[in-house]
Amino acid sequence: MISLDYDSIHHVDELLRQIRIKESQLKIAQESNMVYTAQALEKQILKLQQKLSESRDPEIHALMSLLDD
Repeated sequence: MISLDYDSIHHVDELLRQIRIKESQLKIAQESNMVYTAQALEKQILKLQQKLSESRDPEIHALMSLLDD
């Protein structure tokens, strides 16, 4: 049970890390007027966010909503 919780938390942390990286890359692409790169990054971010919403269990969702505030 504990390892399952750890794996779930680790998975969510990894997705959040990937999203932050893509958002940083997106900001750079937008500032550099790299339109196609920015569009590709936006799609990648959406896919990662979908994975994140699918992987969250109720406890993790509650924790993440606290971080959003």
